[in-house]
Amino acid sequence: MTRRPPWLGSLPVAAPRRAAAAPVRLVNPTGLGLASERARANMVDSLRRIGVRDPQVLEAMVQVPRHLFVEPALASRAYEDVALPIGHGQTISKPSTVARMIEMVAAPLSPAARAGAQVLEIGTGCGYQAAVLARVFGQAVSVERLRGLHEQARGNLRALRLSNLRLVFGDGNLGVPQAAPFDAIVVAAAGDAIPDALLEQMKIGARLIAPIGTTRQALHLVERVDREQWQLTVLDAVRFVPLRSGTS
Repeated sequence: MTRRPPWLGSLPVAAPRRAAAAPVRLVNPTGLGLASERARANMVDSLRRIGVRDPQVLEAMVQVPRHLFVEPALASRAYEDVALPIGHGQTISKPSTVARMIEMVAAPLSPAARAGAQVLEIGTGCGYQAAVLARVFGQAVSVERLRGLHEQARGNLRALRLSNLRLVFGDGNLGVPQAAPFDAIVVAAAGDAIPDALLEQMKIGARLIAPIGTTRQALHLVERVDREQWQLTVLDAVRFVPLRSGTS
């Protein structure tokens, strides 16, 4: 266990503890009907085969129609295990990445505890991961720094009527202090270090997962042990868009 400053502010990018899993091609639902429960169920079966076990996470991914969050021209690829462009130089993460990150931050919480827990997402993007988070946690807050994507996510999410999801336009590096503290934080963009503001907005016992690095990136899992201590675990190599400051 290590104390915060200078701990994370100067954190080097460590070599991943284990190699990233080989890419897995999930079921392409062409011919099944993109909106069908069967198509999403087939995707979730593929996630289960590559090691995702959390029943709530898997059920959430059955319920959220990923094809509604991608461009119509790419809808036929919505249930493959690939990142897809969503405009503004950003991407929607692979289903396996979304599932693993949420599974890891939610792991310490029982289903009953999750119902009363609050999660923060940094990087709303098109809104897909936010929708999955809102079906796993009692309350979800998601921050996006690009106005165009923030509005795009609002449009994508409107039909799902997720009353427990709040979208915020702002600088994700600052978190959402007025809504803190959080039981879990998921960062969907890669910085050089985890911002101090996010560490301070974690509850005692909370988990945060974030990609760290520039040319080389790895997922970092942080657990807040007490008021002054955080514990770090370095996971797989990954590839995310950069975490930037400010709004645009």
